[in-house]
Amino acid sequence: MMQIPPLMHEQYWKACEIIENAEDIKIYSHIDCDGICSGAILSTTLDRQNKTHEIEFVNLDVLDDIELNHELTIFSDLGSGQRVDTNAKKGQKIIILDHHPPLRDLDYNEGKDYTYLEINPMHHGIDGSYYVCGGGLCYFLAKEFGYKDLSWIGVLSAIGDMQNTKTGHFEGLNEIIQQDAIDEGYLEVTKNDINIYGRNTRPLFVALSYFSDVKLPITNNTAETMAILEELGIDEKHNRKTLNELTMEEKGRLFQRLVEMISKVVPGKYVRYIPQLIIGDSYTFLNEDETSFLRDGSEFSTAMNACGRNREEIVAMEVLKGDRIEALDQLEAISKTHRYNLATSISKITENDEANIIEMENLQYFDGTGIKPEIVGTVTGMILGHCNWKKPIIGFTQTDEHGLKVSLRCSRLLSYDGIHFGSIIREISSEVGGTGGGHAMACGAYIPLDKKSEFIERFNEELTGKLTN
Repeated sequence: MMQIPPLMHEQYWKACEIIENAEDIKIYSHIDCDGICSGAILSTTLDRQNKTHEIEFVNLDVLDDIELNHELTIFSDLGSGQRVDTNAKKGQKIIILDHHPPLRDLDYNEGKDYTYLEINPMHHGIDGSYYVCGGGLCYFLAKEFGYKDLSWIGVLSAIGDMQNTKTGHFEGLNEIIQQDAIDEGYLEVTKNDINIYGRNTRPLFVALSYFSDVKLPITNNTAETMAILEELGIDEKHNRKTLNELTMEEKGRLFQRLVEMISKVVPGKYVRYIPQLIIGDSYTFLNEDETSFLRDGSEFSTAMNACGRNREEIVAMEVLKGDRIEALDQLEAISKTHRYNLATSISKITENDEANIIEMENLQYFDGTGIKPEIVGTVTGMILGHCNWKKPIIGFTQTDEHGLKVSLRCSRLLSYDGIHFGSIIREISSEVGGTGGGHAMACGAYIPLDKKSEFIERFNEELTGKLTN
């Protein structure tokens, strides 16, 4: 099992020391599941250390040239790719706990008249896309203070950040966090389960119809999924099951059929990756009620993202910090509204997808005008099942009269080609006067409205020769 490198460990000791000696603390964290989990872990840690603090969940576009008005400012799940120390004053302290590609080197803190400590796995040769995320980095800080009971939130952050998508398992530093959560009695992991969303709460024929990494006969087609499940003898017309109700033998039959279907539609070079699209570990949070959507890791992480997309991060954080009454009621209401907004936005794009989804040589895109900037990324991901999976899809929506939010999503198969779309989007958005970044398969940017055509052309050009078409 991978261990925290000694130099990184030293950074954590230094971070503990900075926190112990600080009285005026502000946390900035990202608005997605990973960012909310990061904020919840830090806030709980500071509560237990009797440190009063403020916390604010923000989008990346507010970070460059941010005003620093506190003795200690902690940035979690963001900061490494932004110029957060531009306005740092003498004697101020900055801690960054981020796993995204860093702008600054490990020795950047030398010679500064303020304290600058950046803990980023990439400085230590550890891949931040798959081996640890923001919440995981925050958990290791909490663990230095002795709070191993927060490990389950570290696992949830990694689920939300899709850190297990490459192999279906957690690897690297995530494995340590997972083991801590198991040892503390918070987590049960089912190895090599069928990896379909809604294992507890959706009938299997519905859950299967959302398969979108590759467009299959079952994608967005519940009649086809019902027919296949009945043919396999694992679902009956008058007794619809959820995935959790299937036996291992029934899951085996379903796995074989899915492999057959996918093998027919993917290029030969991808065939060896097919099991990874279907099989993966599933995560059960043992302290949650058996009937609750919080019990399943994927559904819990989706609820966290729903709060972020609707600017209700504090509700999500309160649930993570233990409020299972008022905050949980609010969380359920937010999730319901979120599902409605997504369905409305998706139908708007897909009702005439040939006109609305424009396909170029190496990418495809749609104009999502009217879609809230906070949900355009989720919408883009869900539209994958309606278009050409062999190309990334980009969604645009306006943030104001001068700006665009850009979101990119792609099939997991494209990530096996070694393309890091997060790095590409950061570079191209910068070239057109914007900012961007993110992960290999899911990333985003903010660009000037009048640079949309140039952005698309440059992106399309950059991908020439990199995709398998």
